[in-house]
Amino acid sequence: MCNSMTSKLHLLSRFRVVLCQPSHPGNIGSTARAMKVMGLHDLKLVNPEKFPDNEANALACGAVDILENAQVCSTLEEALTGCTLAIGLSARKRQLSHRLVSVREAATEARELLLQSADEDSKIALVFGTEMSGLSNAELDRCQLLAMIPTDPGYWSLNLAAAVQVMCYEVRMALLDEQQALPHAGLKATPATNDEVEMFYRHLEQTLTEIGFLNPHSPRRLMQRLRRMYARTALEKEEVNILRGILTLTQHPRPPEE
Repeated sequence: MCNSMTSKLHLLSRFRVVLCQPSHPGNIGSTARAMKVMGLHDLKLVNPEKFPDNEANALACGAVDILENAQVCSTLEEALTGCTLAIGLSARKRQLSHRLVSVREAATEARELLLQSADEDSKIALVFGTEMSGLSNAELDRCQLLAMIPTDPGYWSLNLAAAVQVMCYEVRMALLDEQQALPHAGLKATPATNDEVEMFYRHLEQTLTEIGFLNPHSPRRLMQRLRRMYARTALEKEEVNILRGILTLTQHPRPPEE
C-alpha cells in the first residue's frame, strides 16, 4: 500500500462503532468481522444481552481480537466518551430529530471534521440501535447527525451487521477519495467532545430551570429542540467554555460595580 493511502487510512483508528443493546451475540461477532474487513477496530457495546458468547466468536471469523478488546458500557453516554461527533444510523426521519443525511454524506462530513480537528485523539462514533427497533429517541438525542442507508422503499429492513458493513465501507472510501477532500488551511479547531457537550446540556437545563424558562414538570420538547439547534453548529471546545461561562454568570450574577 502506498504511503499516501496509508496516511489517510490511519484515520480509521479514530472511528468507533457503538452497538446499543444488541440482543443477538451472532450480530456482535458479525459486526466485528465487518469492522475488521474495513480497517476499524474500536467497538463499544451498550448493555448487550449476551456477551461474551461462543456464537459471537464463531461468527467473528478471524476478528476475535476486536471482541476481546471490545468495551461493555452501561450507558450510551459512557460509550461516547471522548467522541466529538456521534452519527446515529436511522431507517427513517424522526420528529424533532437531528439532520438526516445519507451514509455517504455522513462519512464525508466525518472525514472533514477529522481533517479540520486539532485534537488528534478525538473519536467519531457510528451508533447503531437494537435489531428490532433501532435507536430510541433518547439515544438519538445523544447523536449530532443521523445517517440513513437508502434501501429499497418496499423492503427497508437491514441486518445489523450488514448496516455496520455499509457504514464502515463508506467511511473507508471517504478517506480514500482525494478528489472530494476539501483543502484545509489555517489554524485547526479543537471540537468539543461528547462528554463536554453533555455537561453543557445539563448546565443549560439547570440554568433554564432556575430562571423559570423551563418548567421541569412540563418540559415538553424544549431540550430536544435546543440539542438539535446546537448539534448543527458542531461546537468547539472553546465555544462550550464560553457558553458555560455565560450560564454560570446567569446563575451567579456579579454585583454591580460602584
